[in-house]
Formats: sequence, structure tokens, C-alpha cells
Amino acid sequence: MLRKAKVSDVKIIHRMINDSAAKGEMLPRSLMDLYGSLRDFFVYVDETDNAIVGLCAMHIFWENLAEIRSLFVKDEFRRRGIARRLVEACVSEAITLDLLKIFTLTYQNIFFGTLGFVEVDRQGLPEKIWSDCFKCPKYPDYCDEVAMILEL
Repeated sequence: MLRKAKVSDVKIIHRMINDSAAKGEMLPRSLMDLYGSLRDFFVYVDETDNAIVGLCAMHIFWENLAEIRSLFVKDEFRRRGIARRLVEACVSEAITLDLLKIFTLTYQNIFFGTLGFVEVDRQGLPEKIWSDCFKCPKYPDYCDEVAMILEL
């Protein structure tokens, strides 16, 4: 079941993101950051045990630009369409909010390509998106994520 995240989900989201970050899949996030951005998140809940098995956020940067971030699905639930549903929920919300573009920085460029995102030069994205990148040990010279954008 797909739903918006709740305050009671934050510690679970925190653990999932930081476990994934420890594997180099995404940047870590603090609890304070997650409480502040909770409205950005959708979660996918396994109905058999009511546990969160996937999550994704859409963060608004500017009047016409948002980012898909923190996409994660537990290993045992992958390849079931959960990630697709999470991203589609974020894109649907972006459309509802009249956003014109949504981007992602990802290692999963093939997956995002199937959803209509196209690769772009990172340098073409506005400087304001780099605030999270400054925290990354790979910034600026060793970033290996692919920048992709979807025009809505």
C-alpha cells in the first residue's frame, strides 16, 4: 500500500536511508532533516505485516523544479514495481503542484530512463541543487551519479 509518510515513520525512514547510505547507494540524512522534510516522502507498506518496505521523496527546489530523492526498496521486495509506484506518486504530486521539471541524481539511470527521465549534464542544473552535494565525500571531483530530468 502506497501512502504519504507519517511522523511515526521517521525513525524507520532514517534507518533505511542510512543503511542504504552505508552501502554507498545514497547520502545519509539526519533525523532533524527527515522531520523537516517529512511531507516530501511517500512510503510503501507491506500489507502482510504493515512494515515499510520502500520510500521515496520529492523535494521542491524552486517554482518550476523538484527532485526525486531517497528512493529505496528493501532487497527482498525489489523487482515488484514498488520503486516505480513510489516515483510515479512523486511525479503525480509534482504535476498537481504545477511543477514543470523534476530531476534526480542517481546510479539507477536505466530504471529512471524507463520512466521517461533523460540524462543531462549536471552542470546544467541550477546551483541551488548542490546544497546536499556539499556534504558528500565524492563532491566535487568524484561524483559518479547520473543527472536525469523529466519535463512535465
